[in-house]
Formats: sequence, structure tokens, C-alpha cells
Amino acid sequence: MQFAEFQQFIRERYHETDAARGVPGTFLWFSEEVGELAEAFGRRERGDGDEANLREEFADVLAWLTTLANICDVDLEAAVREKYFKNGGPTGTK
Repeated sequence: MQFAEFQQFIRERYHETDAARGVPGTFLWFSEEVGELAEAFGRRERGDGDEANLREEFADVLAWLTTLANICDVDLEAAVREKYFKNGGPTGTK
């Protein structure tokens, strides 16, 4: 699957509800999912992690980030290409 396909899938399935919720409300949902991912990391670090749950939380974070991009009319594939692949990508360390 190409990233643009995923973004279109999320748009077709959820955009009406997402747009009505708006950026502030959607960002809260996104933040909650990031928190759930952090909890999954914590469980993993303690040795009682569930790898299936970790993958699920990564997917949820990606879906909510994609939702935010859709509400803001940002093409994520183009944004990633511009930031990381144009002119050798960003400089410095991360």
C-alpha cells in the first residue's frame, strides 16, 4: 500500500466526522493515542509488553496523524517527500 492510498482510505471513511470535530478535538484524540503508545512502550520496557498491542498503537497513532493531515488539507506523502527526500533531505541529527 502506498501512503497516499492510506490517507485516501482514512479520508473516505472518517472525514465527515473528523472535519466536524475539528483540529482541536482531533488533536486531543491523537494525543490520547500517543499516550497509549507510550504505555505500550512502558509495558515492553518492564518485560510484560504485548507486541500485537504495540503494533496496534503504532497504527492508531498513524491513523490519527493522518486524520489531522486530512483536516488541514496536508498531503502527507508530499510533505514527507519534500522534507526527507528533496535535496538530500534534512541536515543535522535527530
